[in-house]
Amino acid sequence: MTVIVRDFRREDAAAVVRVRRASVQAAITTEEALHFTVRSAHPASKYRMLVADYDGEVVGTSHVALAYDSDEAGVARLNPHVHPDHTGRGVGSALLRAAEEHLTAVGATTFLTWVNNVPASLAFAERRGYSPLRTAHFQRLDLTAGAQLEPLDLPAGYTLATAADFADDPRSVFEADAEATSDEPGDISTDLDDYEDWLNHTWRHPCLDHELSTLVVADGRIAAFTAAHTDGATTYLSAMTGTLRDHRGRGLARAAKVDSLRRARAAGYTDAFTNNDAGNEPMLAVNARLGYEICASEVRHVRKLD
Repeated sequence: MTVIVRDFRREDAAAVVRVRRASVQAAITTEEALHFTVRSAHPASKYRMLVADYDGEVVGTSHVALAYDSDEAGVARLNPHVHPDHTGRGVGSALLRAAEEHLTAVGATTFLTWVNNVPASLAFAERRGYSPLRTAHFQRLDLTAGAQLEPLDLPAGYTLATAADFADDPRSVFEADAEATSDEPGDISTDLDDYEDWLNHTWRHPCLDHELSTLVVADGRIAAFTAAHTDGATTYLSAMTGTLRDHRGRGLARAAKVDSLRRARAAGYTDAFTNNDAGNEPMLAVNARLGYEICASEVRHVRKLD
């Protein structure tokens, strides 16, 4: 049987969702989000969503894009995923080869990818010239099992709000996200300096739940926040949590997360996930206090062309 790698089509959405959910259970993937990603891709990213068709069935997929928002030229991201029932048939190799060929043709010289932290996946990456950089942990909180989410008292001068409260003018949310993102551990130096691009790809993302994304505000300015992605059914993901530099050490991030999680539970969500760099000890500690437990890990890998 032959593996055919091609571009994503609208009718592939349900199959791609199945592949992604089976491969990375902690990720939020919906058909609407897939269509949004393809439709809103920045031209400079040279973005493609590839799918692997095996005997008429979509069994693999990969996002493929230049890191157009990086300060370093030639950096690209690719993340091939193969449904666990179809590994060992050359699907992953075909996806990776097609992704690398496309990116090389548009000027990429450095490939970055996340690899599931299991022996078979790590060996696959090593055989193809990828080297490990750092580890990140997925964590899960069962919202139905009495998670310890008692509301927290904020320091004087701080109040809670939601992203929905800033719907008319989200620029201050953008500014807070930009500062927090600049301090995040990572392999790519990224500056959020394009407001319109942020609106198109972050604020308007269909999985971003403005009502469940909590902000901590002081003197009318955002001091901390947690952004919530949901699948509209049962699964909640902390997409980004941050505290601005002048407000750290006051428990604001934890207060924001607790508020968001409490309201998510009240809205009927049962599973909460988050993902943190293994070196981000402060946030890992915050999540552990909330009852999150590590459920999976992934390792960032790099391959540089000679």
